[in-house]
Amino acid sequence: MIVYHFVATITRIAVVEQTTTNDPEVRPQVSVYRSVLKTEESLTTGRYARFSRWDRLVRAVGILIHIVRVRKSDNKNGACHGWHRCNSAPSVDELDQAMTVIIKSIQRETFGQEIALLKEDLPPPRNSSVRALNPYIDVEGLFRVGGRLERSDLPAEERNPVIVPGKSHVATLLIRNYHEKIRHQGRLFTHGALRSAGFWVLGEKRLINRIISSCVKCRKLRRKQETQQMADLPTERLTADPPFTYVGLDVFGPWTVIARRTRGGQVNSKRWAVLFTCMAVRAIHIEVIEEMSASAMINALRRFFAIRGPAKRLKSDNGTNFVGACNELSQLMREEDGACVKNFLINEGCTWDFHPPHSSHMGGVWERMIGVARRVLDAMFKDLGPAQLTHDVLTTLMAEVTAIVNARPLVPVSTDPAVPEILTPAVLLTQKVGVPVVPPPGTFSKNDLHGRQWRRVQYLADVFWSRWRKEFLPTLQPRRRWQDKKDNVALGDLVLVKDTNLSRNEWPVGRVVQVWPSDDDKVRKVDVNIVRNRVVKTFRRPISELILLMKDNQ
Repeated sequence: MIVYHFVATITRIAVVEQTTTNDPEVRPQVSVYRSVLKTEESLTTGRYARFSRWDRLVRAVGILIHIVRVRKSDNKNGACHGWHRCNSAPSVDELDQAMTVIIKSIQRETFGQEIALLKEDLPPPRNSSVRALNPYIDVEGLFRVGGRLERSDLPAEERNPVIVPGKSHVATLLIRNYHEKIRHQGRLFTHGALRSAGFWVLGEKRLINRIISSCVKCRKLRRKQETQQMADLPTERLTADPPFTYVGLDVFGPWTVIARRTRGGQVNSKRWAVLFTCMAVRAIHIEVIEEMSASAMINALRRFFAIRGPAKRLKSDNGTNFVGACNELSQLMREEDGACVKNFLINEGCTWDFHPPHSSHMGGVWERMIGVARRVLDAMFKDLGPAQLTHDVLTTLMAEVTAIVNARPLVPVSTDPAVPEILTPAVLLTQKVGVPVVPPPGTFSKNDLHGRQWRRVQYLADVFWSRWRKEFLPTLQPRRRWQDKKDNVALGDLVLVKDTNLSRNEWPVGRVVQVWPSDDDKVRKVDVNIVRNRVVKTFRRPISELILLMKDNQ
């Protein structure tokens, strides 16, 4: 059933406006108008593009067929008669006819030349996309695949499927329909379901892949978390500042230690360790704490400052003990108590930066050191035995772990006999006593090793920093992971927020309300609005915890 309507296009025709004067110098004004009558089909791809589901399109065309049938019939006493708006569902026969009408209309629009040649018993052109399929026209006027399977026992729909142009909107609706019927499985399942239903879509593999990649439910089920190109190294990791000027810290543990022995046995308690990592020379310092609280964290910080000297910046994750310690330090500043901490924060200009929650990969500098320290501790605990660990023994073990890790080479050990020294963090740790001082000016040579003490120390420091720049820094140049640039997560994007405490089907859906671009204009953390218990809450998350479902402009 093809319905036509007319569009009148008015163009210019010649009209001469008469003038009231016979003056030969006055030229008449001429306008040209012409009317052209064009016809176009109403049930074409442009009409079909208004539908987002195959079943709705078929139902809509089926209702039109029903109305036309009733209008042509002579029965005027029934419930349906004349031109009307019918609320009853179309019959199966009307739906089948609607599918035929839809397919035939897009086939005539795309394969008009091939159909005209087949009606004259001529083969399709050599450049036709359906020539290899040996197409033919069936009794209903549908364009079908001929092929070589005529003698097979396959059903007629699979043996001679209907040809559907891949660039039409109908092909997209068909693939979506059968993709939903197989419960959002992969391309092979969708392809098989489409072929079993009797449809041969041109370029179907590529089209199926594109549709599945944009399917929101498939993204919820299987899409990976977002990534972005690895950021450039921060300034504090590239400057030759004294050790522990820029520090990253984290807590690991716990371990069960013997608090005291009783007649009936022993009383056990837990201990944790705070690991401080120098951002530049990768040296570590470990402090043992008795509880995961802000007060224990403040005491560990004070011990660290007393031993290693003040720092300019602290970096950590968003743990509650770290946030609590930072808040209490700020409270000490307001109440003018705790002179040591107050002087450190104000006079030395120390700041404490927190990474977004659930973003441990942003603190890879100190997270890596925790892994190294754990491996050393595992070997020590194996020799010690489980029944011998006390607070004093654990503190001693942590000091030995610190010495072992700080003695590790930062670069591969050279086989050149002219360079016998090994570049380790321990080389520089003795250079920082109390508040770091500016090194005295001058040029120092190897002969100063046997001269005054301060010249010997300064020469060793110069050797370390020279090798640190030439040997260690070049190893940080390549990006080991996340090497490709990706599109930024934008404001208004719909995302799925990862929650390790829930199964993937229960992860909440949120919308990005704020983005935080880095210095290179790449977004690696965002603020997301999530509805929980009918209350909208805002969470700051790294993009590694997000799964993009739909862009805001889609």
